[in-house]
Amino acid sequence: MKIAVIHGPNLNRLGVRRPEKYGTTTLQDIQSDIDKTAARLGAEVLHFQSNSETELIEWIHEMQEHTSGIVINPAGFSAYSYSLLDAVRDTSQPFAVVHISQWHAMDGKERTDIFASTATTYITGAGWRGYSLALEAIYYKIAEAN
Repeated sequence: MKIAVIHGPNLNRLGVRRPEKYGTTTLQDIQSDIDKTAARLGAEVLHFQSNSETELIEWIHEMQEHTSGIVINPAGFSAYSYSLLDAVRDTSQPFAVVHISQWHAMDGKERTDIFASTATTYITGAGWRGYSLALEAIYYKIAEAN
């Protein structure tokens, strides 16, 4: 079983970007943890990060025939990128949305996440470990369906 793990804009800066909010764990650290979780489950993970909405969409199109599910942190695209949401939904694969911080209360403002209502799994505010939780949830959804 292969699962796509997609990291949106600015997540390549984890570890140095606002460490008081996001901590000092880097994207590479998170990917390593995800890989360990995948190995324990007997799954394979394909990672991709981009700050470009177009690149994220194109990668999803290219990978959809090679994966069974998606874990995505759309980051700043969460509130408005219907094109990215459509690309994810058009795969017809179960998908988990993960946000490191509590998305709905960021910066003291209530935020909208257009991905939330159609996500198979939605994890927010669990820190960087939320990625592995989302991976496990999607893995079991796929396993139960087969």
